[in-house]
Amino acid sequence: YVATRRFHFAVHSRTVVPCFFLNQGPGVDVPAPDMGTNAQIMAWIKDTYMSYNPQDVNNIACVTGKPIEQGGVRGREEATGLGVFYSTREFMSYQDDMDRLGLTTGLKDKRIMIQGFGNVGYHAARWFASAGAKVVGVSDIDGAVYNDSGLDVSKLRSYMDENGGLRGFTGGTYSTEGSDLLEGDCDILIPAATENSITIANASRVKAKVIVEAANGPVTPEAESVLEKNGSVILPDILLNAGGVTVSYFEWLKNLAHVRFGRMNTRLTQTTHAALVKGLETKMGGIDNEFKTEFMQEQNELAIIRSGLEDTMINASREVRKIARDADVNLRTAAFMIAIRKIRKVVEQQGDFA
Repeated sequence: YVATRRFHFAVHSRTVVPCFFLNQGPGVDVPAPDMGTNAQIMAWIKDTYMSYNPQDVNNIACVTGKPIEQGGVRGREEATGLGVFYSTREFMSYQDDMDRLGLTTGLKDKRIMIQGFGNVGYHAARWFASAGAKVVGVSDIDGAVYNDSGLDVSKLRSYMDENGGLRGFTGGTYSTEGSDLLEGDCDILIPAATENSITIANASRVKAKVIVEAANGPVTPEAESVLEKNGSVILPDILLNAGGVTVSYFEWLKNLAHVRFGRMNTRLTQTTHAALVKGLETKMGGIDNEFKTEFMQEQNELAIIRSGLEDTMINASREVRKIARDADVNLRTAAFMIAIRKIRKVVEQQGDFA
């Protein structure tokens, strides 16, 4: 607690930079949580910044990943894992791509293994399981657990929270060799732990046809060449794990607007939808209950955030896939091509005022 505050203050003190608090702020640099941090730590950083910038009306937007009560946004905790799910689901929907991999389209009954069962791995597993996939293996720092019929993701997470690890979980077979999971029999492998997990040393033994980079840099360049030569496709981290920073952007927008998403229009939307349903029922003598339930679903902040994340991830995935096919490059190269082209276009349009 004290160390976090003192470190944050030191980073912004006059002894570190010539101009006070110039290297962080809502319009300068906005940190987000990652490994080793959580919502509580982000709240401490926010409070420290606000203490020294009380005049900044947007000071609450200095960091993201905060608790809801501290200006956070609903859906931030699950965002990276959910983004992984949205993009993977999109890539798995194309018949010709799946034909080349020898897989059927969709996620139903796909065998998935996940390295790392922290925030990203857990939420990804939860959404994949809800879509009908089978999470048959999970590893973490103390080993791995397997179940060919599919692990109960929620029970496994609860067990880990209570016991501090996977050892002893009765819903699967435990192994002390967590790294072996990367070479397990599955359709989709999700490295969601640390970088350089798949290297030239183990790439040739990876069986998965689809490798989903939920972690940052889990596949080395040399390993990528081996995997592609063996017929696997890699969904790159630059795209797949962008869900977290996307929802951090939404949180930043919420803080700058000083109002939560949905507050100004949720009731109006519900009233309008209710009137429409009533009119349809009167004219048609009734409507389908499933349609009515879905149509009348409350458009609260969480629903809006998930919708925005889904739209962002799907559109980006489609753009990357198109460029990859048009330029005959892999998905990682295509993602970098798109990013560089966008930067180039902006620079050319605005010029350089150096």
